[in-house]
Amino acid sequence: MTKVAISPVQAVNGHISFNAIAGKIHTKGKTAGEALDALNEQLGDDEKGTLIIVQNYRPDCFFDATQQKRLGELMARWRVAKDNRTEFSIEKQEELDSLVELELLASADRAKKLNGEVNN
Repeated sequence: MTKVAISPVQAVNGHISFNAIAGKIHTKGKTAGEALDALNEQLGDDEKGTLIIVQNYRPDCFFDATQQKRLGELMARWRVAKDNRTEFSIEKQEELDSLVELELLASADRAKKLNGEVNN
C-alpha cells in the first residue's frame, strides 16, 4: 500500500492549497482531492491501493504546532524552488522528508487511537 501525505499550505496571499506526497512524487491542487487525483495519475498500478484518513490539521499530541508550521514553511519553499526551477538544498529536503515521515507516523498513531490501541 502506498503511503500518501496531504498537507495544506497557506500562500502569502492567504489562499490555501494542498500538497500530496508519496515517496518522491509531489503534487499540488486547489483541494486535497485535486492534489490526491494528480498524485494518483503518477502512481503505477501496483501503487494505487490507498487508504485515506482525513485529518483536521490541527496540532495534537502526535504532531504539534511547531512541526506543522515548519512543514508548511518547507513545503512552500519546496514549491517555490520547483516552480522557479531553483535549488532546494539537500538539508531542507531531508528535513522536509523527515517531517512528512513524522506526520505519516502521527497519522498512524491517530488511527491506532481511533481503534483504541493508543492511550494519548
